[in-house]
Amino acid sequence: MIPAIRPRLAPSPALLLAALAGALSTLSFAPLGWWGLQFITLAALFALVERAATVRQAALLGWAFSFGWMAGGIWWLFISLHRYGGLPAWIAVAAVLLLATVMGLYAAASMGAGRWLQQRGASRAVLLLVALPVLWMLSEWVRGWLFTGFPWIVSGYAHTDGVLAGFAPLVGVYGIGWLAALLAGCIVLRDRRALAMAILVIAAGLGLAQVSWTQPHGKPISVRLLQGNVPQEMKFAHGQVQAALDMYRQMMTEQAADLVATPETALPMLAHRLPADYLPMLQQFATRTGSHVLLGIPVSDGPDNYANSVLGFAPSPALAANAPQAAPAPGPAAAYRYDKHHLVPFGEFIPPGSLWFVRMMNIPLGDFTRGRLLQAPFTVKDQRVLPNICYEDLFGEEIAEQLADRWFAGELPATILLNLSNIAWFGDTIALPQHLQISRMRSLETGRPMLRSTNTGVTAVIDHRGAVAARLPDNQRATLAAQVQGMQGWTPYMLGGNLPILALAAALLLLTWRALRRTSTSGAGKTR
Repeated sequence: MIPAIRPRLAPSPALLLAALAGALSTLSFAPLGWWGLQFITLAALFALVERAATVRQAALLGWAFSFGWMAGGIWWLFISLHRYGGLPAWIAVAAVLLLATVMGLYAAASMGAGRWLQQRGASRAVLLLVALPVLWMLSEWVRGWLFTGFPWIVSGYAHTDGVLAGFAPLVGVYGIGWLAALLAGCIVLRDRRALAMAILVIAAGLGLAQVSWTQPHGKPISVRLLQGNVPQEMKFAHGQVQAALDMYRQMMTEQAADLVATPETALPMLAHRLPADYLPMLQQFATRTGSHVLLGIPVSDGPDNYANSVLGFAPSPALAANAPQAAPAPGPAAAYRYDKHHLVPFGEFIPPGSLWFVRMMNIPLGDFTRGRLLQAPFTVKDQRVLPNICYEDLFGEEIAEQLADRWFAGELPATILLNLSNIAWFGDTIALPQHLQISRMRSLETGRPMLRSTNTGVTAVIDHRGAVAARLPDNQRATLAAQVQGMQGWTPYMLGGNLPILALAAALLLLTWRALRRTSTSGAGKTR
């Protein structure tokens, strides 16, 4: 089979168009949320790749598109590196551009591979409806785990309010990205097959959005989510720590609730250095009022061994931790403990060979110890609350694995998810609504509510369908009080994670390759 000859664009204008399309794609994410724009910009990329003269040019187009996407979507890292990390502005800019450059390599590989298949006989339909959408999804999945992963603003997150949201409980965020790429291929192909496929996908998404995968469990609990609004430049400043201790003491104990939660590292000092009466005071408050308290604080288990942790205090400490590993010794006495397991490179652990770079920045507590992936939830009356800390809620497959582990063991998985964050590192930027959108996707995938207690925003209650039920204004000191219903049951994504879509992607690529081999062999036989 000889592919149809398509008009080519000169390399330089094509690269500029790809980069512009990628930059425009960031508008499909929060805060604007123009999710339909993503179909158009991905379609522009696929059209350019189809017309690329060589595999190398197709790869460069993929790189340019992703570079524009990442640079436009994560520019706020400059604030953490320069304003709070102390790097000179030019180094901070270079670091962000370097990250965008490296992230672009994933899309470069996928678009180059698609053009390579086209050169070996893949038809337009196979290229646009099979090869490019599958390869796009695989590139985002690899970006999500290679070198610990950086899955911020992968394409599926744009669709928390779109026609594809109903697919989240089945295929997760990467599967939604695949479907978005498939619809982009339909736009480029523009024939009856493509139109029928697009209608089918959209109709299925709208139908699936009406399905309830999980059911209420027990009675609703009252929650109080604290937002201290401590400016990042003051969080670790000498003389300000005591002010933070006093403020959170007052906020935590001013009113009883079934669950009171603080942001990540709300108390900016190691737990064993707190005043001797501080943690006992929280236990006394919990016992006296019937409240459960989850406190974000770093915990040391020995010299040069400290974790980014959550400590839990319950009215009856023996009932709060339902697994022996929930409160590992020799940390401070508490009913419950959760340690962050997916750490941020450069901010929470030092990658090999990068100590020189970390030393240039003013980031305290920058080399944490990893917690275990599978940790117990925190029992709050009828509910099981599973914490995750800041960046961890980007990894939906890990949250799903924690839920599935309990399910397959015949136990009740967590009924409520809780994210404790401090993203004041990024100022009042699009990072805040982007992170809220990420948490919403976790609720869609698992069919469980997600609570968010953050330092500067976005503190919110997200229901089991991914809708924001309540939230605080950003950059204000306040407490969000709400009633939250926990959910039980399972979703296909919770039990299978990314494995089903990866298996399907591998099967489609294998079938495509075998079909091209047969066509090539048949053609060679005829010429002989």
